[in-house]
Amino acid sequence: MKKLLFLAAALSAACAASAQGYYTDAYNPDITRHTGRIAAQRAEFILPEVNGYNVYKADLHTHSVYSDGDCTPEFRVREAWYDGLDVLAITEHVEYRRHEGKMLNFLKGYVPEGTEAINNNIIRRSADERGIQSDLNLPVKLARETARKYGLTIIPGAEITREPIAYGHYNALFTTDNNSLYATDALQSLRNAKAQGALVMHNHPGWRRKSLEHPEFEVKAYGEGLIDGIEIMNGAEFYPKAIARAHARKLFVSANTDIHDATAETYRLQGHSRNMTLIFARNNSLEALREALEARRTLAYSFGTIAGDEQLLKDLFTASVRTKVLHTDPSNGRRTVSLTNGSSVEYVLRFPGQNPVVLKPFSTLMTTVGRDKPLDVTVENMWYSEKDHPRIEINL
Repeated sequence: MKKLLFLAAALSAACAASAQGYYTDAYNPDITRHTGRIAAQRAEFILPEVNGYNVYKADLHTHSVYSDGDCTPEFRVREAWYDGLDVLAITEHVEYRRHEGKMLNFLKGYVPEGTEAINNNIIRRSADERGIQSDLNLPVKLARETARKYGLTIIPGAEITREPIAYGHYNALFTTDNNSLYATDALQSLRNAKAQGALVMHNHPGWRRKSLEHPEFEVKAYGEGLIDGIEIMNGAEFYPKAIARAHARKLFVSANTDIHDATAETYRLQGHSRNMTLIFARNNSLEALREALEARRTLAYSFGTIAGDEQLLKDLFTASVRTKVLHTDPSNGRRTVSLTNGSSVEYVLRFPGQNPVVLKPFSTLMTTVGRDKPLDVTVENMWYSEKDHPRIEINL
């Protein structure tokens, strides 16, 4: 009985505390506000400086209502900032803009009666002589206006979107005029992008395909040197074979959301950070970011996996994780060593002859190392080829 009375009293106290969790509004004393409602906060994703470069978190593939996404460019910017990003590319589909008919219906009092959307789905057929009527530069402009408030860098771009199996999709990044990209010939569209100084990224190379083998169109596009980068991760898809292609063809690697809905649905509500292209650059100006992409100083991050160049992976790990000898056994010289992770990345480590262990963000684990031997560790959630993970030796 005493236990029941105690539980009842505790519950009553908790309810009273909850009921009292209000404060009087600073401007209107007739309003009380609940203390549980806190200011929206950015989810920081901390990465170290690596080889003198800052590591910027970027998403190079996104969509809004101005193509086939579900929100505005302004929302995309706010969402990216709260998700911890530093850089965002606005890359609406050139050939597919499914909301235009609804927009015209909403604006029926502003446009002539009977006005219909035209050439807003030309993925599998060519535009007629009227061409694309929409201003494909507007989404970039809107995003830039909002990004000023958040210190986010906007990369102007667009997605050249053709039939996925025979042609594929390609993001033009650092564009100057999205309205001049379209051509009936898909190869010419890529040439148009390059002509205005854009970098072209091959998007989701395995999407809707049975393999990563090049169709005829890709043979021509790669053969002309029209491709500068490749998505090795898109959403929840990972294309390990694309890592070798990036190495062989000297392409920057990327991991992007290709987000259409809210990132909260796919990532944050499920406890994940969003996909990120990690860009190793001097600063977050467009010039510095472009230089980093051209120099292929990028890694791909998706659902806790990081992929790309072997040395860059090693450099990121050694910059993130600090080692320290805690104790040396005087009888055999064996050392107890701590590894402290100062980053937001979770590392999956395998020491020789042992099962993998997880080094969580901002945490420390211990291992032992024999006399006069280096610390030998393989980072199994890092990939530099279809099946290989970097092995790192650290002298103690």
